[in-house]
Amino acid sequence: MAWRGLAQRGWGCGQAWAPPAGGRSCEELTLALGQPRLLGRRFNVFIQQKCGFRKAPRKVEPRRSDTGTSSEAYKRSALIPPVEETAFYPSPYPIRTLVKPLFFTVGFTGCAFGSAAIWQYESLKSRVQSYFDGIKADWLDSIRPQKEGDFRKEINKWWNNLSDGQRTVTGIIAANVFVFCLWRVPSLQRTMIRYFTSSPASKVLCSPMLLSTFSHFSLFHMAANMYVLWSFSSSIVNILGQEQFMAVYLSAGVISNFVSYVCKVATGRYGPSLGASGAIMTVLAAVCTKIPEGRLAIIFLPMFTFTAGNALKAIIAVDTAGMILGWKFFDHAAHLGGALFGIWYITYGHELIWKNREPLVKIWHEMRTNGPKKGGGSK
Repeated sequence: MAWRGLAQRGWGCGQAWAPPAGGRSCEELTLALGQPRLLGRRFNVFIQQKCGFRKAPRKVEPRRSDTGTSSEAYKRSALIPPVEETAFYPSPYPIRTLVKPLFFTVGFTGCAFGSAAIWQYESLKSRVQSYFDGIKADWLDSIRPQKEGDFRKEINKWWNNLSDGQRTVTGIIAANVFVFCLWRVPSLQRTMIRYFTSSPASKVLCSPMLLSTFSHFSLFHMAANMYVLWSFSSSIVNILGQEQFMAVYLSAGVISNFVSYVCKVATGRYGPSLGASGAIMTVLAAVCTKIPEGRLAIIFLPMFTFTAGNALKAIIAVDTAGMILGWKFFDHAAHLGGALFGIWYITYGHELIWKNREPLVKIWHEMRTNGPKKGGGSK
């Protein structure tokens, strides 16, 4: 038999085999051994391994992650910039990435409302101390030589005709326009992606939660958001006041981004987000909750009107469906988080937070009025 012949020549299972001088190849030897017996099959496997006929390793293709870290997933929406695949690094422990953003959200919200309370105190104090500033301004205008078509005069006239709410949001709109211009500078692209887009897979987690609220890559996206903010500015400032509105707006941007972080970690979609939509949804929801019977209309279809309450219900329904179904054009989780925060704040938050600011204001008042004692001594 073939096995005995090989054994007599000294080709044991522990020795390397080389083709005999006759030139029989490994394939011919394998065919000669045959496959009927178990011993033959074992020897056949051994010969294939020794002769270099081992099975070629299967090419391992890179695992296609469902975390949304590929550049293709990032480019699905025209509202976000093209992000390189290496821009974000999902953590192997995604739940832990929410700890720092949670503390940042709570801390920033507290600081925002505390600063707003102090700002209101200082603003009222300044108004009392400078009640005749208007008379002084009129006197300066009377003695200043006026020119026909003076640009400064036109700007002052336009500014004075604005409502308190429109004056308040003018600075916010200017900041958004400035950041939009920064997106057009090629050398700043890496910095803008790092600090002005928010994602739980980014190396920088906390500061983008605020900075991305002022960031827009698409001109249409920025124009639509700023138009809605301008339209609702008078109503929301009349309801909350200038200082409280700023605290709510900034806190809403951070809170909506935190809700977006939670949704991205839960679904595994780590695409970046940017825009003021979450904060503006808080403004819209607050106004619609406070004035549910108000009439609203779409800018391109002014003939169709609907109540603010129905508009809010429709927006919440659409964003809930988009979050559940995984629609990628908008960050529906941030929209929904902003809307729910606006409803909660108008219903409960104003009573729980803003109306309990008196202890902080008293502490600040004592610090301002008493101050450090002169001479450094104590009685």
